[in-house]
Amino acid sequence: AWRTRPDAARPDMSSFLFGFAAALLLTIGARDQVLVARLADPLGALILLAALVSAIFTAGLMALAGDAIATMLPEAARQMLVAIALVVAAFELVWPKRDKRPKEPTRSAFAAFVVLLARQWGDAARFLLFALAAATALPTFVALGGAAGAGVALAGGWALGDDLEALPLRAFRLAMGAMVLIAGLAMGLGARGII
Repeated sequence: AWRTRPDAARPDMSSFLFGFAAALLLTIGARDQVLVARLADPLGALILLAALVSAIFTAGLMALAGDAIATMLPEAARQMLVAIALVVAAFELVWPKRDKRPKEPTRSAFAAFVVLLARQWGDAARFLLFALAAATALPTFVALGGAAGAGVALAGGWALGDDLEALPLRAFRLAMGAMVLIAGLAMGLGARGII
């Protein structure tokens, strides 16, 4: 389980693993993974490189943001911050997405990189990394784990290409959304002393 922010943060492999698992699971079926899969054929390895760089950048920024904001808050408020981030992540997971397939020619890796940054900035995986960093006070380990987990999921989408969308992605994301929502509600109620 997540632990509260320690008085003296120490390297903790569990923070890396939580970040890895969270980003891996919540990137499956996400808009960035779907975009990478759709552009795998026209852009080849360039789209994978763009996706990995954007994943590293956004994971680092969201983990640092979670830690920075949490340091300014008392314990109860930190727990509520984590709970709110989890609830927001849950809603992003269940929100229906109707992305149109990019029209050809789509040969600009830089344009794809910009789109990936925009999509990742407010997605469920990044909100969960924000929450983890706020909860553990170990943003570096959370960011590294998150970048690695998202990278694995994005590489999987790139390898599958058009076959990715044949998988039951919507059902998977709904299940993930339900679990994250329950965790967020439980943490919020715990912060209020209700449970």
